[in-house]
Amino acid sequence: MTRNRKAALAAIVLVPLLASGFALQAKATRGGAQLLDQVLTFVALRYVDTLDAQQLYEKAARGLVKELNDPYTELFTPKQLEEFSRNTNGRYAGIGMEIVKVGDYVTVNKVFPNSPAEQGGVLEGDKIANIDTTNTRGFSTQQVQNKLLGPIGTPVNVQFLRVGVSQPVKLNFKRAEIHVPAVPFAMMLDERTGYVPLTRFSEQTTEDIANSVLALRKKGAKGVIIDLRGNPGGILEEAFSMSNLFLPKGKELLSVRGRGEFQKFVSQQDPLAPDVPLLVLVDGGSASASEIVAGALQDYDRAYVLGTTSFGKGLVQSVYNLDGGYALKITTGKWYTPSGRSIQKERKLNADGQFLEVQPDSLETDSVRKARPTYKSASGRTLYGGGGITPDMILAPDTLTSAEQTLRRALLPYFGKYQGHILAVAEDQKGKVRPDFVVNPAWREEVYRRLTADTVKIDKAVWDAGASDVDRFIEDRVAKVAFGDTLVLRRNLRIDNQLRRAVELMRKGTTQQEIFAAAAQEPVAKPAATRRSGN
Repeated sequence: MTRNRKAALAAIVLVPLLASGFALQAKATRGGAQLLDQVLTFVALRYVDTLDAQQLYEKAARGLVKELNDPYTELFTPKQLEEFSRNTNGRYAGIGMEIVKVGDYVTVNKVFPNSPAEQGGVLEGDKIANIDTTNTRGFSTQQVQNKLLGPIGTPVNVQFLRVGVSQPVKLNFKRAEIHVPAVPFAMMLDERTGYVPLTRFSEQTTEDIANSVLALRKKGAKGVIIDLRGNPGGILEEAFSMSNLFLPKGKELLSVRGRGEFQKFVSQQDPLAPDVPLLVLVDGGSASASEIVAGALQDYDRAYVLGTTSFGKGLVQSVYNLDGGYALKITTGKWYTPSGRSIQKERKLNADGQFLEVQPDSLETDSVRKARPTYKSASGRTLYGGGGITPDMILAPDTLTSAEQTLRRALLPYFGKYQGHILAVAEDQKGKVRPDFVVNPAWREEVYRRLTADTVKIDKAVWDAGASDVDRFIEDRVAKVAFGDTLVLRRNLRIDNQLRRAVELMRKGTTQQEIFAAAAQEPVAKPAATRRSGN
């Protein structure tokens, strides 16, 4: 779907509201507006404290939005709109680094490829000490980010503290448009299975996926696992075009039903990879655009879906620009998969604006199964509606022991510091370990020492009881810092129940039909009793 079509959809949903709503409710609207103006006038003139009129109007607008009790409708300030656009589009003007707070300094966690930071020689683990003339010791990640971002082509000078280097490393950059990769890496898991993790749906997602699949095919991949776990969604048109990579031209991908409106979206091009077998991984963090892709591929029997039920965000939001640089993101419709499934799982907000979670759906009991609406795939397989994408094979994630859960609860208020000190310990091992390294207990003790010195109070007995979970966090971070994402994945494969099962299934067929036939012979999965990775 082109950007013009996307804009047209927003207009189609909005026009009936304007045409009929104001005509039918003009009198009520005038009365309501008069009431609001009177209240604002008396508060502005008579309230005991002096209040800014602009702030009063903004508070009134936010109150109206809050009363909708819709977790997806938001009023953006100009700054919030800028951040929303940056996160959605996956692009911004900066130098290309992912940063985290470690102790007194914001530290480089990742350097994006082909960015000014990579070209300038920035290393993961470098601490940001100065930006232009500002000493950034004690700054938050947001404060540092605000200093680093700016118009394309403008200069920014940064000083880094680097392990093993006595003097600050001074680097000069020109800000550039940064593309945050939707696919951080792609790799072969064995001689026939390609793996593509997709972290977001941004402006170049389809291109990233296409390039990854083609590269894996050249390396000998006979089938591809697409990992949508934890992918919160993003740009809907990218979900359509990504689905079209694997589905024939002319297939319905999605329908949207708004206020008196219905629109259907159909694949427009011949597929890039019409026959390559696909497995798709989803979980409770897979939402929105992720569910569009998983739902379409599942409905047409184009992919076999594994994992746990997805988040269940089957709503369409449109963003409307307002005066003063503000914007309103508002729910304008619901979307349905080609089989007619609404994926929306009802959620509301509490008084603090937090999600009131619903009980996750399960297919483990007959009563729950019978309560769900059922649909049919293209080949006649039974699919379940009622909230989220229900996988073809339900595989519960590996669980934590009670001691590990206790430690995680204790660390929760200090999780940023915890991650930061693990990163610092991992940086100390860079260049000292081999790919088959084993976590040294001394590394864990060093993390505890650093946390204690940083005023974090964790009972030593609780820490020791949950040591295995700490070791997994350390293992992941050392592997990433020393060898990159691919080694992290390979080492985690032995404890990632869902991915491991997908690899085993991919080995059992050379076509999508053979994969489905092999899966039909699999025993019904029960919740895993093994532990999960600490990543």
